[in-house]
Amino acid sequence: MARFGRMLSAMITPFDDEGDLDVDGAVTLAKWMVDQGHEGLVVAGTTGEAPTLSDDEKLTLFEAVAEAVSIPVIAGSTGNDTAHSCHLTIEAAKRGVAGILALCPYYNRPSQAGIEHHLRAVAGVTELPVMIYDIPVRTGRKIDTAVLGRLGREVANVVAVKDATGNPAETARLIAGASDGFEVYSGDDAFTLPLMSVGAVGTVSVAGHWTAPQQLAFFDAWADGDITAAQRINRSLLPSYAFETGDACPNPGPTKAMLRTLGLPSGNCRPPMGHEPDGLEDEARRIYDELQQSSG
Repeated sequence: MARFGRMLSAMITPFDDEGDLDVDGAVTLAKWMVDQGHEGLVVAGTTGEAPTLSDDEKLTLFEAVAEAVSIPVIAGSTGNDTAHSCHLTIEAAKRGVAGILALCPYYNRPSQAGIEHHLRAVAGVTELPVMIYDIPVRTGRKIDTAVLGRLGREVANVVAVKDATGNPAETARLIAGASDGFEVYSGDDAFTLPLMSVGAVGTVSVAGHWTAPQQLAFFDAWADGDITAAQRINRSLLPSYAFETGDACPNPGPTKAMLRTLGLPSGNCRPPMGHEPDGLEDEARRIYDELQQSSG
């Protein structure tokens, strides 16, 4: 069994009509996601609009969600400032979370040595297990495979990577050289199937907000060696994966629209995200209905 489970999602952050943090809504949504089969939740990640959340809001979310559910809650406590990331990680660890999501520093574009120093510093201020988040499309830097491997071997609490690099061949090389117990999670829904084929253990999903039962069926089929069934389920999920983000409405806008159609706490995105295109909720209903039909 994977350390944090197979089926995780990076949870959206619900806001009220005034754009304020909806803590009760976050608790309600987290409990609903557990009921849908989630085995872990990432709070205040990219999908949670972390750049628009204050420290107090993040810490409030960590504590409220960790208290509300019995599954692992992983805290997105880092950014592109090493000292601030360490401070927030220390505070997050006091709020009952089960792990830390350590993002590769964005915008600054540090060297690989700078990235490694940053991640070692974050891991060094906590005893919690750390999942490194490698998403070069958003950070501007791919964490070198040698750096990831070295961190996994030399830093005891660096235990996993959320891989959103879109390069399964390189991920295969990472896994081949990884230390025992170091795990790879898909960080891009469209790549979950190919990453499982090279040794990933699960997913930190976006579409998992509404596709958790189907994704769990996919993982069950994979574990049973029924690759044909896994491929069939993956095909049924492709429209959801395509819907979750795009140039006209990037993540998490589509997910928030989907949750609104399901009557779940969501609200709109904070600026600069938002400005949803017309018809997004209608498209969400179509995607959801077709998924239910294909799963029936």
